[in-house]
Amino acid sequence: MKKLGSLQKVNLREVWAREDTHFTQWLSKEENISILLDEIGVSAENIKTEDSAGKFNCDITADEVETGKKIIIENQLEKTDHSHLGQLITYASSFDASIIVWVVADTRDEHKQAIEWFNRNMTENISFFLVKIEIWQIGDSNPAPKFNIVVEPNDWTKITLNKNSRSKELTETKLEKLKFWEELKDYSEDNPSELRITRKPRPQHWFSISVGIRHIGLNFIHNTRTSSIAVDVYIDKQEIFDKIYSQKEFFESLCEGKEIDWLALPDKKASRILTSLECDLSNESLWGKHFNWLIETGEIMLRALNKTYK
Repeated sequence: MKKLGSLQKVNLREVWAREDTHFTQWLSKEENISILLDEIGVSAENIKTEDSAGKFNCDITADEVETGKKIIIENQLEKTDHSHLGQLITYASSFDASIIVWVVADTRDEHKQAIEWFNRNMTENISFFLVKIEIWQIGDSNPAPKFNIVVEPNDWTKITLNKNSRSKELTETKLEKLKFWEELKDYSEDNPSELRITRKPRPQHWFSISVGIRHIGLNFIHNTRTSSIAVDVYIDKQEIFDKIYSQKEFFESLCEGKEIDWLALPDKKASRILTSLECDLSNESLWGKHFNWLIETGEIMLRALNKTYK
């Protein structure tokens, strides 16, 4: 049996002496912010640091990839305090933010309760996250960051609080999607794959998968309107899409006979490469087959990407 090392907690200030010029700059890099956003369950683009909000500057702002919703991130390499809580609310209102993230070294109970209160009383479109950052290492290994979510919105509660008939219809659809993604994640844990299916399920029509390729994302799609599922490659740089499209026949030959839709959208935020399957989403006994198709197809698309774009 191999000898196991002991985890040692590292003082944050030994890694980042300053919050603004060190930690915020580190976090704003795509490979680092994705660690945080994977925990939260979103993807981001258009990442900016020190974005102006009147006389003040927000540490980090970004746009959620699929919806364009504004994300703000306020950093505090100390215990939570009233000043930073006030800044968080100011920035949220200035940027009309939908996803509000407070990254801290430690929390005070009253601030934890404040964020919980916001989530209970805000609309479904606004979500607050209180996240604790830690650094750990084993022996002389490189220190590694760990983001721990202390407070997050309770999507289930927010959805089921809607009362009117139209909202009730939307609620049932969202709850079905949430259940579908939760069971997909459970299925993936029992059936390991090449894909990183780590994000927290949300009550929405897509489930994002990290593929480790800059400017490229992969989404699973649940479409109740067309009664279909799909694997969607999301590319936010037109030149990347063009490079892959120039190898269209080779890419499609790698996709094992699946019908591929090429959606060049130069006037929108991203272009897409999509393949879909009509299926009975209402029959839960068939969900296992749907999960298998999504994961296998996602793996096929990822391998095709790796061979046509470096």
